[in-house]
Amino acid sequence: MHDTPTTSTDDLALLLELMPPRVRAALATRPATQSLIEIVLDLGRPPEARYPERGERLDDTPVSADEIAQVVRGVGAFGPDNRAGIERTLHRISALRNRRGDVVGLTCRVGRAVVGTLDIVRDVIEDGRSVLLLGRPGVGKTTLLREAARVLADELEKRVVVVDTSNEIAGDGDIPHPGIGRARRMQVPSPERQHAVMIEAVENHMPEVVVIDEIGTQAEALAARTIAERGVQLIATAHGNNLENLLQNPTLSDLVGGIQAVTLSDDEARRRRTQKTVLERKAPPTFDVLVEIQAKDRLAVHHDVAEVVDRMLRDLPAAAEVRIRGEDGDVAVSVPKPIDIDRQDDRRGRSPLRSGHRFQRGLKIFPFAVSRGRLERAVEQLGAAISLVDAVRAADVVLTVKSQERRQPKALRNAEAAGARIEVIRSNTQHQLEAFLRRELGLTERNDDDLPVAASPEVIRAIARVRGEGQPVALKPQQRHIRRLQHEIAQQHGLASASRGEEPERQVIILPPGQYLD
Repeated sequence: MHDTPTTSTDDLALLLELMPPRVRAALATRPATQSLIEIVLDLGRPPEARYPERGERLDDTPVSADEIAQVVRGVGAFGPDNRAGIERTLHRISALRNRRGDVVGLTCRVGRAVVGTLDIVRDVIEDGRSVLLLGRPGVGKTTLLREAARVLADELEKRVVVVDTSNEIAGDGDIPHPGIGRARRMQVPSPERQHAVMIEAVENHMPEVVVIDEIGTQAEALAARTIAERGVQLIATAHGNNLENLLQNPTLSDLVGGIQAVTLSDDEARRRRTQKTVLERKAPPTFDVLVEIQAKDRLAVHHDVAEVVDRMLRDLPAAAEVRIRGEDGDVAVSVPKPIDIDRQDDRRGRSPLRSGHRFQRGLKIFPFAVSRGRLERAVEQLGAAISLVDAVRAADVVLTVKSQERRQPKALRNAEAAGARIEVIRSNTQHQLEAFLRRELGLTERNDDDLPVAASPEVIRAIARVRGEGQPVALKPQQRHIRRLQHEIAQQHGLASASRGEEPERQVIILPPGQYLD
């Protein structure tokens, strides 16, 4: 796949005209204005310029009330959401107010219309299916949305309506910014009216495509479903960084089908080798395709949201198609290998209620006393959708070695206290790292030889007692990762298990066949 060159128009001079003279002068001496994200003016603090990777003081003189008032006079009226703009530009000025309502701070966001950014997912947008874009703030969701509106309206000649809350997509003023092409724009008078304007767009203007920025409430999610059910293509963004975040958001999970708890019969629970209550998708997804914008030039595409959500809720691998744009404009596409759901489900028999939070897509690992280089090579060798992170709070798993587990350093204790899942390998070898990744992806079973001594023998003895006596057997209280391994051993032997009690006395109970704890 080849990407066309991207071009950017930002009308930056119009924004700089509003700034105090000393701010304009300071920015004129800096060569990186093409990557400037925003200018921050806070009363009593030095002005600051923010770039993708850093913030930078423009000088040491605090911003005065007169300087803030000068900027406020130069922009349009602030709406109820404390946002204003410059007519026919994409710049956004947001106000901070004190308790009396006076403006004491301004965030002046640089708006850019970038032509060519859509090519990395143009085939997905042109397919006619509804597409949801996710990503952290500032990663380029609105820019991609704006370019999608232009391409669909101008090049594919579709009837496109943009529902523009706070004039984020098409700029301030009554005339839309040319960045949306021939698409029509409906302005939203206040954010709480967005869902009503979404429905009005379909009922009054007969669009083939509706473009929406930031679906964030239950009313908006319901309106999106109503639009999709009328056969209109939706291109939208929503709060959340990835599909896993969205599934865990009770307000917005309906966008991808929602989640409900289902109670199985005894026979069905035994057949699945799960607890009686499992999680399942509640309805067809509103959006057919989901795109995670991980960075400006890196996207992950889930082409079948329904299938991916079903895999996640069954604790099966659900890797996305990853697209990366290189400096030369070429786009490399990494397609995940297909996995047989039935074979995986029968073999692993995981309980979604216990391990469903371990969504296998995009697993994030924090290596603690583990060779990062070896782990990166192991990830590359498997072609897995796994990333290594630099902070425990950003990780799904903290991976360490047995020697560190014995020492229990403070960092490891803090990670476990914060609720992180700790995984332990015997040694820092390539073989051990690859074996760990294969187990995480469900490609191999865990061998008891790989388990900490605390996890295995006691469970085996308990399993023998349960089968001989037909009664539940409680194990000794253990740390979180040991309990997880105990659950897995019970499952491998065809028995259900449960946890009860509070930390640090929480313990695993092995249950007889057909018995489940309420």
